Amino acid sequence: MTAPRESLSHLAYLRLESLIVTLKLKPGSLVTEKHLLDLAGQGRTPVREAIQKLAWQGLILVRPRVGLQIAEIGPDDYRHIMQVRAELEPTAASLVARHANAEQRARLLACAQTMTSCAVSGDMEAFLAADKMFDEIMEDACPNRFLTAALAPLQTHARRLWFSVASHERMDRSISMHVAVIRAVQQGDAQGAARATSALMDYVNQL
Repeated sequence: MTAPRESLSHLAYLRLESLIVTLKLKPGSLVTEKHLLDLAGQGRTPVREAIQKLAWQGLILVRPRVGLQIAEIGPDDYRHIMQVRAELEPTAASLVARHANAEQRARLLACAQTMTSCAVSGDMEAFLAADKMFDEIMEDACPNRFLTAALAPLQTHARRLWFSVASHERMDRSISMHVAVIRAVQQGDAQGAARATSALMDYVNQL
């Protein structure tokens, strides 16, 4: 059976987003669609859809008469991103704790287990993939689509900036704080989820 276009597009997006976040596609570098096609390992249409999403998120810039450019990192980017995340993410976590269904809570629990295994293995890139999974599950479970639309690009930008200075010690602490958020969501504790998310935002803000 052929996979739906949306699934192929999302796979292409995840692959390219990971390469941008882990700085394998360097900030400011020029890339061609053909190069991204090769890297994503998907067909032209799914990759173009992935590029459109990354452009909307501000990670890829479409330069007229030049081509595609990986967004540079500005000196104030992280501070500005975290100002917004610190305000919005606790509200999103509170809503998720109230509204997540059993399947979404189970996926979050599996995500916590994946993150914990990353702490054991010291696999930074696997943690970043799990962090992306966490964000997508939270987005799926949050009933406020305006809130999640505002947060999604900020989370990806923050992930790239965090990776640029990350250490295994910081990863381990971040994992334990993610697990605290997931535990509160599992318990349906809206206030606890908001508090745990605020603590996580305070921590990751310390680049």
